[in-house]
Amino acid sequence: MVDALAQVVDRMPDRLLGGDGGAADLLGGAGSLFDGAASADQAMLTVHSVINDYLVVLMASFLVTLLITPLVRRLALRAQVVDWPDQGRKSHREPVAYLGGVAVFVGLIAGILTSYLTSAYEPALATVPLNIIIAMAIIMFSGLFDDIFHWDPNLKIGLQFAAAAVLALDEQIGGRVAAGLLHPLEDFIQTAGGNADFTLTAVDILPGAASLQINVVYWVGALIIGVFVLGGCNSANLIDGLDGLLTGSIAIMSAALLIITLVVAAMFPRMAGDLTGTRVVLCFALLGASLGFLPHNFRPASIFLGDAGSLLMGFTVIVIILLLGETGFTHLLFAGLIVYGLPILDTTLAIIRRRLNRMPISAPDDNHLHHMLRRTRLGTVGAVFVLYGVNLVFAGVALLLVLLRARVVYALVVILAGFIVVIGVKAARRKQQAAEVSSLAARKPHRAVGPRPAAAKPRPPAAPPARPAPVSDVPASPSL
Repeated sequence: MVDALAQVVDRMPDRLLGGDGGAADLLGGAGSLFDGAASADQAMLTVHSVINDYLVVLMASFLVTLLITPLVRRLALRAQVVDWPDQGRKSHREPVAYLGGVAVFVGLIAGILTSYLTSAYEPALATVPLNIIIAMAIIMFSGLFDDIFHWDPNLKIGLQFAAAAVLALDEQIGGRVAAGLLHPLEDFIQTAGGNADFTLTAVDILPGAASLQINVVYWVGALIIGVFVLGGCNSANLIDGLDGLLTGSIAIMSAALLIITLVVAAMFPRMAGDLTGTRVVLCFALLGASLGFLPHNFRPASIFLGDAGSLLMGFTVIVIILLLGETGFTHLLFAGLIVYGLPILDTTLAIIRRRLNRMPISAPDDNHLHHMLRRTRLGTVGAVFVLYGVNLVFAGVALLLVLLRARVVYALVVILAGFIVVIGVKAARRKQQAAEVSSLAARKPHRAVGPRPAAAKPRPPAAPPARPAPVSDVPASPSL
């Protein structure tokens, strides 16, 4: 993979290869991506310089998560914050510690803080904006309180919207995504002869009163952030049902998003944007934290992520996806959503399945994709690796979308998603279909049960009437 990335980065245009900081000018903070152009001698950028500048973020998050997880596990066991086994959906037979999300959060923060320390002696290197860090903390604590106190799910949802509001403070995260989505609508209205300016729209509150200026793009962006955060966090929580499944899947997703970020910066510089370095830091930090937690979480797991970890991981991936749309190129946003395809599909199937079975959407069941795979001959480990493969397929399709921007890629996504959805719905409705077949059989008209009556034997033909004895012409002899 390193050699492949090296070939990609070596093809970068000269204007991306400026500055003394090597990768710093490619992946720097606001404005550093497109500022100035240096000579080719000063701009020999290789993939090794990119990785070397940010590898410290990966290593810091990996080592901190790897080392602190046993301490967090011991704390959880002492406080009895554990997941107790049952005879239903849970496959473990002994209590397993929660609070793995705390270890992941500490690892993520360690990697992000390392980027701040690195930028102290290399100012061109990017860091993560403070509002993203605050939003990550809100998400983690919302899940942590649920792990410990089992509070009302509506409180978690409320804090998720609060985190989305913190993200919306930065117009680059949601506003530019909304601008890219609204741009075709503006063109359509202007083509039809109208005047469409969604940046500031005047709304008359009362006749004759002053009009209120509303930034439609900002509020649409805030709505997009809210939907993405709510859906992304809870869909990650739904697939956290097997040992190592979510942790390994997030590691694959973060690596895929990192590759997409580097490819976009190298081959399509006008799509990269000012927050390219922020995406790289988040990808490296999330990848390191996932890899550091995976040995403890893989089967047999000694600690679980809990809601604190699953919500945090899903949220971080969603932030990276939203940052891909900062320049308004919506196909990059769709590529990020394809990378996140497995949680989205599993959540869609769960909603359809529960609606068909007339169950509440929040009701748990054991018909998720990982549950159905586990019940086959694959078992737990086999099901996890199959779903790892599904994640890799989605990542490959997303990379094709970035490179080709062809409609055939969207067709592949629709075909793949439709195939999985139909199989999932069929498996989920298996009991309902069996009941329908039984009901149909009960309405079928029944015939008399018993041996068939024997066929009547044909009567023999009637015997012909007896013929009279012939009369002789000789008279009878007289008796003596």
